[in-house]
Amino acid sequence: MSLDLTIDDGVTVAPAVSGKLRREVGRMVKAAALSERRKDLEVALRLCSDATIRELNRDYRNKDKPTDVLAFAQREAATADQALLGDIVISVDTAKKQAKKGLYAELLHLASHGLCHLLGYDHRNDMEERLMNERAASLRKEAARLGRVRAA
Repeated sequence: MSLDLTIDDGVTVAPAVSGKLRREVGRMVKAAALSERRKDLEVALRLCSDATIRELNRDYRNKDKPTDVLAFAQREAATADQALLGDIVISVDTAKKQAKKGLYAELLHLASHGLCHLLGYDHRNDMEERLMNERAASLRKEAARLGRVRAA
């Protein structure tokens, strides 16, 4: 499993939060790899500000406003390396505003949501949203479980 966590300059996340996030998102990526019968998957996780995610949202989705999470899937290209899932970008500013159970829980929720997008899930209708939410919950459950990572 390969997870690259980057925290932009000017974005503050407590070391305990970023360390736990790195471990548990890493476990989610490993659980996803195992479910695909792969040895490894690569994901980049970037924590940024509302200003940065607004630029990305404007440039890539034509929506000139901040959002909580964006996912940039690499597997969609015809010649893509299937082990390279892509990038998840989370606005810490928006996560803080939305957090009802604390910042860590919100960041983990958003990371699992972004990971599901990288895995090909979407939420264009109620059925897709239900399936995506179920997969995200199973990934978070596996991340929190002690012991060797299992497929999720």
